[in-house]
Formats: sequence, C-alpha cells, structure tokens
Amino acid sequence: MFRTFIASYIFIIVLPGISIAQKLKKADKAIIASLQAHVTYLADDKLEGRRAGSNGEKLAMEYIAGQFEKAGLTPKGDNNSWYQAFEINDGKEIGNQTYLLVNGGEIKRPGFFPFPGSPQTAIEAAPSIALREAGMPWFLNLKEELENNKNNPHFDVREYLQQQVKDAAKKKATAVLIYNTGDIADGLEYDEKEKALPLPIPVVYVQKGIAKKYFTDESATVEIKLKTVFTDKKRTGHNVAGFIDNGAATTIVAGAHFDHLGFGEDNNTMYKGADKPVYNGADDNASGVAALIELSKLLKASKFKNNNYLFIAFSGEELGLYGSKYFTEHPTIDLAKTNYMINMDMVGRLNDSNKTVTVGGYGTSPEWGNLFKTVSADQNFINRYDSSGTGPSDHTSFYLKDIPVLFFFTGVHSDYHRPTDDAEKINYTGEYRIIKYIFKIIEATNNKGKLAFSKTRETPAGDRVKLSVTMGILPDYTFNGNGVRADGISEGRPAQKAGMKPGDIIVQLGNYPVLSVENYMQVLNKFKKGDKTTVKLKRGEQVIEAEVQF
Repeated sequence: MFRTFIASYIFIIVLPGISIAQKLKKADKAIIASLQAHVTYLADDKLEGRRAGSNGEKLAMEYIAGQFEKAGLTPKGDNNSWYQAFEINDGKEIGNQTYLLVNGGEIKRPGFFPFPGSPQTAIEAAPSIALREAGMPWFLNLKEELENNKNNPHFDVREYLQQQVKDAAKKKATAVLIYNTGDIADGLEYDEKEKALPLPIPVVYVQKGIAKKYFTDESATVEIKLKTVFTDKKRTGHNVAGFIDNGAATTIVAGAHFDHLGFGEDNNTMYKGADKPVYNGADDNASGVAALIELSKLLKASKFKNNNYLFIAFSGEELGLYGSKYFTEHPTIDLAKTNYMINMDMVGRLNDSNKTVTVGGYGTSPEWGNLFKTVSADQNFINRYDSSGTGPSDHTSFYLKDIPVLFFFTGVHSDYHRPTDDAEKINYTGEYRIIKYIFKIIEATNNKGKLAFSKTRETPAGDRVKLSVTMGILPDYTFNGNGVRADGISEGRPAQKAGMKPGDIIVQLGNYPVLSVENYMQVLNKFKKGDKTTVKLKRGEQVIEAEVQF
C-alpha cells in the first residue's frame, strides 16, 4: 500500500454487522489452502520483494498469469497478452559521455559528479584557482563556510550553494567546481531521483582526495576539460489482466496491486536498520492478489452473467499508483462501460478480536448504502465505512475517472512496510471471509444494471501529513517533470478557488519554487491559515499566475 497516503487515512462511519459462527466446509478449506499457497509463493524471498520492474516482479506476474489461465480467464493486456507494460520514471543518471579531466588526468567517477539541473555542455579552459574571471570556471572550497557555520542550525549547504552558483553565473563564470578539504561533512551526493531547478551553468562536485591533489595550490592554473551529460533512467512495470466475457453491456473490475518494496531501494520503507533486507509484503499486497485469484475462480463458476469481469493485478502502486493510473489512461476495456471497481489491498490481517474490515468508497454510488444493509447482515465481521473515493491505493485511479469504487482493507499493523510482513502472519480464514463477502456484493449487484456514480470528499495532499494549510489537490505521483501536477481538484479548497484544473502543474508558490511532491509539502509549511500568496501554474504551454488564500 502506497505509504504517502496512509499516514492519515480517516474512516468516518462505523456500522456493525452481525457476527455469527460459520463452520467451514471442504470447499471452503480448499480455497483457504489456495490462498495460503498464493501468498507463500508471492512472499517468498526468491521473489526479492516484487519491486516494480525487477526480476521478482517478472516471477510474480508470470505466476498470476498462470493462475488466471487455470481459472479459465482470457488475456486482457496489450496485444491479446496477459501483460500491460508501462514505463516508470526512475530519475536521471549521469551519462557515460560525462567526463572531467584536470591537467590531462581523467577523474573517474565517483571521484566527481555533476549536480542535477546542470546544463548538458562541454567546456575546455585553463582557469586560475584563486582568480574568479569571467569566461572561466570558478572554484569553491566549502571548508571555511562549513567551519564558520558548524554551530548554526539554520545553515543549509544547498541553499548556500544555490546562491553562490547564481552569483557566479551573473558574473559570467562558465562552471563551478565545488569541493571540501575540511573535516566537516557536507552531505553532498548525487541523487538520481532529485528534482532540481535548471542551473545556469554546470556545477560539479569533486571528492576530497582529488581536490587535495589538484586544487591545494590556489595560485596554480589548471587545465579543465569537462562534459556533462544526463540520461533518463527508466524501468518497465507490468499489469496483469484477465477477463471473463459474458457478452454483457457492463464490466466489473476487480483489482489488487502485486508489487512491493524489493530491498527498499526506493526509500519507501518504515524499517530504519542499516542492512538491506528483502521486503516480502505478504499482507501488502500478496494477500490482495491471492484474494483476486480466488475471486476470479468463484465468479468464473458463478451464475452472475449480467456483467463481464476484468481481474487486474497492478504493479507500481508502491511508487504512486503507476500501474492503475496507466491502465485508466490506456484501458483494454471500454471504461465508459465499467460498472464499478473493487480494490483489495492488505486484506490478510483480519483481527479475530475486533473483526473489523474497512470499506472505502462507500459514498461513490447511491446504491452502496442500501446494498450494504442487506449484504452485511450475515457476515462474520464488522464493517467500518469511509465515504471517500480517494485513498491509499489503486481504486483512486478509477474514482478519478468517475467510476464507483469499493476498497477493502483490514488495517495497518506493526509489520507494515517492514521486512517482517511474512506469509505465516496472514489470517487466511479471515481473508476467505472477505472474499465471500465481496462475492455476495457482486451477487447483489447482478440485476441492478450500471451503478450511478457520486462525487465524494477527496483527501488532498497535505491533509495526510497534517500540514497547517493545503491547496486541495490530488497530486499525480507518476509525474516526472519539475513541479506538482494535479490529478484532481477538491471542491471548495484554495486550488479550486484559484481556478486550478486537473492537469495543471504547480511550479511556484509565492517566492518558493515547487520541484516535487516532497518539496511541495515543505513549501506549504511556509504558510499558515489566512495567508494570501500567488500560485504559478503551467497549463500546457501556458503559464498562469493566480492569487490563492489558505
């Protein structure tokens, strides 16, 4: 489950069902055994945490496709295959053509790195280290500045460098070579995923040993040959889709994401250890995928023929709903004929004491209220309802296309996004109860035709991390450019009042540039309720400025 959302996902209505004992039959036990087999395979160490775009993802998607085929489904990915491929933007890496030569000696990486945002260019010059001349590279040793500010908690080395580079560019420097010969660490390193404002000139960091060798004599003139090249770093994720074609006018979509955190390479874990363990993600979300597979078998054998059924296992959810967003923008079915979408994410930890299942999306169709009153009465757990169609998982992508959604979830636990989320901790009998419950919901809608859609409250970014102000947008976490692109705009919030539309990209708030979702959160913290400022937006090729009040 996508971590950025989950911090403050709030459930607002609680309606108890009637808890009754249910004796398991032989067929029930067979399904429970199958659930355990699915989770045990998907959460095995050999799948290396199922990181999107990895070999572990490949093993998982092949397993899911094989199970769909055994269930009698037909492929519904791209080109009549089981799979739908999509690109994952993984940042920018330093191109192989990048080089730095000092006095004819080539500096091998990681002895140096260009700062993200540096222009791609080539320079040959013979500057003096001490002189800062127009038309020449400049040198900047951080040693003295770090020593002067060692007791200053407000000193930010990156802000200091931004100002230094800005001043150098104004004075016609052609590049800035940065180094630190002191003992105070500067914390500077190359981050492939860093989003940075374009720099006016190349900025290159040179490691201490190299700098001491070549730059100690400040009166010296050195020959510099520099070339900076960056390439987009991408990986490919895959959705897995299977279909039951009943020749119906509408299709019900059932989904669950199958990717997880790998070895924590994307820095989206809750584990603080120094090692790099495998994150098996048994509950998150091998449990949902196992439920998806078994639900497909039940519906294939059912008499509910008034809808077609699409079963889709999404990848890239943990990175920001990549797979579901891609599918809703490149659907392999007619989205306009989608009846509703059911999403299962972390359904493996039904607590035997409180027996609580959270159902999100309760307000996305006027049909859900009456339906749950009739369906919930014979279930062995308590429903906790949330009206919102947005939340911490893939149903959000469908809600944003005006499709009714339901989201099933048994709650966060101490193993969430940690390497201890393992198969033996799953409540397989509880998960089976949830599958039967979803099956009854589908049965109850079999003769209802296409359900009406209702807009609900939306949880904007900022609400989830308890900021003092928010704009009221749903960010597009798959956006790879500078700024924050809005997937949705909440009614009555500052963004809507400022005239923002879905697809607009926030590039500046007041005097603060906005580079990424993380940076956007930091910028929002600069404001308090009642403040007025300006927001700068990109809408296509147009740049718009508007006033906004928090």
